Amino acid sequence: MSSIFQRALGADFDRLHPQLRRRFGFSSGQACVGTGVMDKIWSGGGFTKPFLALGAKRHILLPATGQDVPFTIQNYAYRDSYGRETLTFVRTFDFDQPRRWDATMVYSPRRGTIVDYLGTHQHVAVDLRASVDDAGGLIIRSGAQRWHQGPLTLGIPLLVSGIATVRESFDDDLGRFRISVTVANRRFGPLFGYHGTFAATYTEGADVPASVRPNREVARA
Repeated sequence: MSSIFQRALGADFDRLHPQLRRRFGFSSGQACVGTGVMDKIWSGGGFTKPFLALGAKRHILLPATGQDVPFTIQNYAYRDSYGRETLTFVRTFDFDQPRRWDATMVYSPRRGTIVDYLGTHQHVAVDLRASVDDAGGLIIRSGAQRWHQGPLTLGIPLLVSGIATVRESFDDDLGRFRISVTVANRRFGPLFGYHGTFAATYTEGADVPASVRPNREVARA
């Protein structure tokens, strides 16, 4: 079974740095857990605080800021209750009060892209476009967004939502992964972001902890 990133990138997957091919090339029954330090976690102006605090209630956004913040990222691959190849992205930031930003990703053949379900209840679904830069780094940019509630699906205008840009690379000199995330709004500018480094360990035959699974799953992408 190909990983969701192999399906999304196609032939470009082979252009990734070898460490990134390993990190994003596994499928069900395997896991990658990263531990490291965020050099800086920042947020935009004061107007962002209520927005970030609201999203944090269901692990969708990150309301805290700081420097040299320890963190972990848990990537577990498994088949969800709808039989879809799924990859968790659960990030825990070790502030005085730990903060989490949860996501589960699937590949949607109908949309021809990865769909990222944000938070503990998969209320928000975001299309992700993956590409490879000239240095073999992975670039992920968010696109169309939808809100799922019961039988309803509503499009979320980009004017009132955050657009994410993620870059992961491998630093051969450090022997560690580098991660940089920026979330911005087209009208109000940068909302929050972070950058740091981490090391990764891999597990075969990994059981998926209940703590990283969403509380509910949504069939609609």
